[in-house]
This record gives sequence, C-alpha cells and structure tokens, in this order.
Amino acid sequence: MPSRTATVGSRVGLHARPASLFVQAAAATGLPVTIARDGGAPVDARSILMVMGLGARHGETVTLSAEGEGAEQALEQLAAVVEADHDAA
Repeated sequence: MPSRTATVGSRVGLHARPASLFVQAAAATGLPVTIARDGGAPVDARSILMVMGLGARHGETVTLSAEGEGAEQALEQLAAVVEADHDAA
C-alpha cells in the first residue's frame, strides 16, 4: 500500500474547515484512504469525525496511505491539501 507523509499547514490544524476540505478530497479519490498521526493508528480519511478526532495540529507530520489504481497520484494531491494553509487570509 503506497504511503506519503505530509506536514499539516493550516494554523488550526486538521480541524473544521481544513479537515472538511481534506475529507472531501479523500472521498473524491474513490479509493480507501487512511491518515495517521506520527506513531498513531490510521483512521479512515473519508470520515470527518475520524479526521477531526486525530487532533493533528499545525506543523505535525501525518502519514497518508491509499490502495488501488492511481493511489500514488491521489496521495500527492491529498498531501497538497494537508500542507496548504486553508486559514490564510
């Protein structure tokens, strides 16, 4: 299963709006995708409650994993969503 690490870019971490944007992007891939905090158990990246429950903060590293055709490209796109600062004005 391909995986990719990403650093949370939003100042509020993966909470509220940034988490929602990430979950929408993960669901749009059509692939089973997981996200995990460094050293933590992976959770379903298509679940807003699971993603927000991670409590991933700004600057923390998360690991994204996906399975299926196009997984590596999907992970690159999802990493870009995680690394973007969605709180910038």
